[in-house]
Amino acid sequence: MSKKIPMADQADRHALYEASVQDPESELEFVAETFEEIIGRPLKSIREDFCGTANTSYEWVRDGESHTAVGVDLDREVLDWGRRNHFAELKPSEQKRVRVIEGDVLKVQTDPVDAVLAMNFSYYLFTSREDLRRYFQAALGNLADDGILFLDAFGGYEAHQELEETTEYDDHTYTWDQYRFNPIDQQMTCKIHFDFPDGSRLEDAFVYHWRLWTLPEVRELLLEAGFTKATIYWEGTDEETGEGDGIYTPSETGDADAGWICYIVAEK
Repeated sequence: MSKKIPMADQADRHALYEASVQDPESELEFVAETFEEIIGRPLKSIREDFCGTANTSYEWVRDGESHTAVGVDLDREVLDWGRRNHFAELKPSEQKRVRVIEGDVLKVQTDPVDAVLAMNFSYYLFTSREDLRRYFQAALGNLADDGILFLDAFGGYEAHQELEETTEYDDHTYTWDQYRFNPIDQQMTCKIHFDFPDGSRLEDAFVYHWRLWTLPEVRELLLEAGFTKATIYWEGTDEETGEGDGIYTPSETGDADAGWICYIVAEK
């Protein structure tokens, strides 16, 4: 009898990541609606920095015939996965409106876009003020005159702890592992693991070395980089459940929750 191959050995870490972490439809809905509210015209072109599989870019060009997207990332293996699994599924007309570039977001210059997106806390990999300011300056330089930079951020008192959080899905369990945190310099190591019904585990599927930036720091650096305004969009609370309601609005006051995620909207 042949030995059964563990589910972890057959797993695709990128597919699991997209299923567990990303929600490009909701993210793009927020970005498009907020852009139009602020600028007064529809969002058409985006640049997705640290794009990984470029899932969001591909979703954007599928979402409208006038939409264009550029994705930028250093990791060829991840970009190639996106090309095989997403780009190949696009219609020819959609393929013409998306471009994926292997390169450094600090150096790659592209045609000006309406919105630059740096989501999933990807800019946390810049661990010094100088480097993060340089990234914000680079993003500013790739925006149209009325363009907007969209970021997300997380925090709360549990963000400073070494802990694991698990989420159950139909065919796997997702674990977010805040493996190490240094309160002196705010640097942290975070990992993602996946567990399967047969007891096998995909350990360290993704590992991140980040600085846990505070919202005042990010806003200050955005203004130092040349943005005219940086607004926090805070999630509202469902009165019945006490949980987040998925609606983000401009705010100068946030709840001191154990964990929160917000958007930062920086106008050129």
